[in-house]
Amino acid sequence: MTSRKPAQRLADFLPYQLSVASNAVSTRIAEQYRKRFALKTTEWRIMAVLGDSGPTTQRELSQATLMDKVPVNRACKALESRGLARRKPNAQDGRSHLLELTAEGKAVHAGIMPLALKIESELFSVLSKEEQAAMRDMLSRLRENAGEFDAESLAD
Repeated sequence: MTSRKPAQRLADFLPYQLSVASNAVSTRIAEQYRKRFALKTTEWRIMAVLGDSGPTTQRELSQATLMDKVPVNRACKALESRGLARRKPNAQDGRSHLLELTAEGKAVHAGIMPLALKIESELFSVLSKEEQAAMRDMLSRLRENAGEFDAESLAD
């Protein structure tokens, strides 16, 4: 019987660990905004970007979230149909539209952010403030080192 080297196990593969940790944290927060605000994860991600950035094209939303254009389009339509977001003409490019939060969307965003931050604080309470800062720095450097991506190519 051949023994496996630790690096050959999927559970020891850093990208896998990052993905699982990310999914666990996202799922924990998603439970709350799904229960309280009836939002799917993709819808909340779009709202979060719009809340941070203001009016944005769907292409820019895909790039900011690294999500394929199909789920982004679906989420945008759902937010529009619920009155949480609206489209307006893009003065910079007549072929595209900008999506922006409505007053109701801004109110929902304002209600979710404190909840998300509270859950984040609970989840990361196992780390010291210094460890949290170091983790944020390391994740930022890893993301930067991974390079730039066209969100449309991620579906392949």
